[in-house]
Amino acid sequence: MPTINKYLFLFVGGCLLMLNSCSTKDDYVSVPVSPVVVDLTQVPYPKLSDYKFFEGELKNMSPAYGVLPYKPTSELFTDYAEKKRFVWIPNGLKASYQGDAKILDLPVGSAVIKMFYYNHVVPNNTTRIVETRLMIRKETGWIFAEYVWNSEQTEAYLQNQGSQTAISWTDESNNLRSINYKIPSTVTDCKRCHGLNNGSRFPLGIKPQNLNSNFNFSEGSKNQLNKWIEYGYLENNLPSQIVSVVDYKDTSKSLDLRVRSYFDANCSHCHVDGGEADVFDLRFGFDKTTDPANMGVGVPAQHYLAGYNGRIVQPGNVGQSILFYRVQTETDNFYMMPALGRTIKHDMGVQLIQDWINSL
Repeated sequence: MPTINKYLFLFVGGCLLMLNSCSTKDDYVSVPVSPVVVDLTQVPYPKLSDYKFFEGELKNMSPAYGVLPYKPTSELFTDYAEKKRFVWIPNGLKASYQGDAKILDLPVGSAVIKMFYYNHVVPNNTTRIVETRLMIRKETGWIFAEYVWNSEQTEAYLQNQGSQTAISWTDESNNLRSINYKIPSTVTDCKRCHGLNNGSRFPLGIKPQNLNSNFNFSEGSKNQLNKWIEYGYLENNLPSQIVSVVDYKDTSKSLDLRVRSYFDANCSHCHVDGGEADVFDLRFGFDKTTDPANMGVGVPAQHYLAGYNGRIVQPGNVGQSILFYRVQTETDNFYMMPALGRTIKHDMGVQLIQDWINSL
């Protein structure tokens, strides 16, 4: 009897092991791997598709696994172009927090992707992607890569020299707009906004203050900073409170916060120590504009403009505010601000600045 029990025990035990083995196999879940290819010895590649950032048809801009979409709370204006932005970070690496108003420190091998496109393009009411800009971080720093889309919308090709392309579309008010869209040169243009006089280069928009807002990801709406952490793209050491910009389109927010957020998105990267506009005593970063003088309020201008009394911003008087002239002109290339990235004025932005000046 003891012997029979012994064999019975071994038989039952063996069956349980087999069942457990089968159960483990059936429950196995494969871990997805990002198809993205960013070989730092080979980039920039000749074609956008070479990176494998997107799945399916390239023009659908559907991010592949590991490519995370994001959107700054307040966006830079570029001649009314629509934009989609993505970030990719190599497996096992994370960005680090450096301050609310400072660019997240992305690790070597990271890529930031920005698509520029127009909807309702005439004559066929189609979507046209014009360009895709990349910034890739190498050991020696960030590099630029500019890709221009073909007319078939099947591929985008590397282009270092700037160019222009005519485009017409109907806007949200059903007005026909036409521009000669300027595609930047990676040799001369990109560094003007994305660089300092010391030669350093950096992305724009990926500051905690600009990402502390919800975004509609494929699985639902979530705070973007939390998503980056959950996705393994950001160290989980953020402060409990982040001083953040607001959406300048949100009229429920104060005029002061809206205009400061607008200036941060459109002006701060040049008006910074070592930036292209460092010669002017203005600082448009959201963390700097708690002082109205940094936005030019009551400050004497460093240049002469006929018919103006010499104030950058004359409180309550747009007709004597040189800043207002600069953001609304479409023909005076010497005074037009921003100096790069627009050929026509931003109606909403101009109205916002006008309302702000009149409120002072």
